[in-house]
Amino acid sequence: MSTPDPETFLADVQSGLSRSPKTLPCKYLYDERGSQLFEEITEVDDYYPTRADLEATTANVSAIEQHIGPGARLVELGSGSSTKTRVLLDHLDIAAYIPVEISADALEESVDTLRAAYPDLEVLPLCADYTQPLDLPVPSQPFARTVVYYPGSTIGNFHPPDAIAFLRRIQRAVQPDGGLLIGVDLKKDKAVLERAYNDREGVTAAFNLNLLTRINRELPAKFTLEAFHHEARYDEGLGRIEMHLVSDEDQDVKVGEQTFHFAAGETIRTEESYKYSRQEFARLAQEAGFEVTAFWTDGAERFSLQYLSPRSI
Repeated sequence: MSTPDPETFLADVQSGLSRSPKTLPCKYLYDERGSQLFEEITEVDDYYPTRADLEATTANVSAIEQHIGPGARLVELGSGSSTKTRVLLDHLDIAAYIPVEISADALEESVDTLRAAYPDLEVLPLCADYTQPLDLPVPSQPFARTVVYYPGSTIGNFHPPDAIAFLRRIQRAVQPDGGLLIGVDLKKDKAVLERAYNDREGVTAAFNLNLLTRINRELPAKFTLEAFHHEARYDEGLGRIEMHLVSDEDQDVKVGEQTFHFAAGETIRTEESYKYSRQEFARLAQEAGFEVTAFWTDGAERFSLQYLSPRSI
C-alpha cells in the first residue's frame, strides 16, 4: 500500500477542514482497509456500477476488439484486481498490458495472478499515481498504438474542468492513432443513485468512516468516530452524488496543532461522483481533444462504456 507523506497528508487534511464547506480529498479513502471495503461495495445489491460496467464490457467485447485493433499497448489506469480486464485480455490481440495502480500490494497481487493466467502476455506493471504525468514502460516487442483503459465510473470523481485537463493528458499520450476506452456512469433517477451510495448493508458507510480512522492512525488527530455518520446525497443541479460525513453534535476536533469546530449537522464532503448524459460527456470529451467513436451500455442503460479517439485541437 502506498503511504502518503505525513506532512502532505496533514496539510491536505487541515486545508480541507479549513474550507467552508469542509472537504477531504477522496484519494485518502483508499488505504488498505478502504480498498478492501471498496471491493466489498462492488458486490452489494444496491451498488450497480461495477456489475453494469462488466455487463457492458462482456456484451460488446467483439466491437471493442475491432476499435482497439491488434498489437496495441493497453494501459489500464487504477487497475485494482483487474477483474474486468480479463474479459478484454481473453479477446484482444495486444502487444503488452500495463496496469497502473498506486497500491503496491494490490498491484503485485494482481500481476502475479495475471502472469499465471496469461503466460504469453507481457505484463509491465507501473506503481504510480495516474493523476500525475506517467512514464509508460516500453514493451520488448513493437506495438501498433497506445490505448488507455479507464473502467468504472472514476472519471466522475473529477470536477468537470479537472476531468478535461486529465483527459487532455491522456489524449496527448495516445495520439495520433490510439484511443481511450472509458467507463462513464449515466444520469438516472435520484432514488436509484442515492440507494447505490447509501447501501442497506452499510458497507459504503464503513468505507467513508474509515477515512477518519485512517486520519486518527496516521496523523496526530482525535476524531470520535461515534460522533459522525455517513450520508450520500444527489445534487440534481450539479449532476453529482456527494458523500458526506455528518457531525452528530457540536464538537471540536484537534488535527495537528489546529482545532476545528463542527456544528451539529455540519458535514465533511469526502467524495463527488458526477453523472453524465450521453450528450454532456461527448461535449466534455470534445473539449479534451477527443471524439466519441463508439458508445455501449448495459441492458438497463445505467452505465456506458465509450471509445474515444483523439482529434486535432
